[in-house]
Amino acid sequence: MNPSPSVTELQVENVTFTPSVQPPGSTKSHFLGGAGERGLEIEGKFVKFTAIGVYLEENAVPLLAGKWKGKTAEELTESVEFFRDVVTGPFEKFMKVTMILPLTGAQYSEKVAENCMAIWKFFGIYTDAEAKAIEKFTEVFKDEIFPPGSSILFTQSSGSLTISFSKDGSIPKDGVAVIENNLLSEAVLESMIGKNGVSPAAKKSLAERLSALLNVTSDKMK
Repeated sequence: MNPSPSVTELQVENVTFTPSVQPPGSTKSHFLGGAGERGLEIEGKFVKFTAIGVYLEENAVPLLAGKWKGKTAEELTESVEFFRDVVTGPFEKFMKVTMILPLTGAQYSEKVAENCMAIWKFFGIYTDAEAKAIEKFTEVFKDEIFPPGSSILFTQSSGSLTISFSKDGSIPKDGVAVIENNLLSEAVLESMIGKNGVSPAAKKSLAERLSALLNVTSDKMK
């Protein structure tokens, strides 16, 4: 996919997300679906912790178009089902989480693990396999420190989650760990853009940009 008017770079605070990347552990090009900050209200002030970019394999657009073409950005933003289709769709996804404020690996992984377990328990799918996957996940992060500008990278592909780290904004070719658990790979993205996702801004951005791309696809099919 050549970058179209809606597949441009995005800026979140001082973090730039490029229009396309080749994720660690993948041979495929992914386009920037959307990006936004993750933050919390602290003593009446919204404090931004990370900037999140969500990239999708190029075939995501035609695969989503059959069901979602013609929908407005507002309709997609409000649709839990749409984001579930993005999370579970048969195409690769890549998530780049860049620090705005410093975080330790333990701080980050424990919060993600908590969110993943909440998702699984809600769907009634939390088993020993997922418990072991979470143990591996937190182990990967335990000795890491992420200063501002460093990134945590996730490649979701064929039931596995490839985890990578970058200190300078570059995208490494290979990951530092691969966890073979489909529910974990989906839950990491679900925790960002799902029903109770931690980044409403990334969800809104993804809906706006995909709505434009899906409608371009729809126009071409007429």
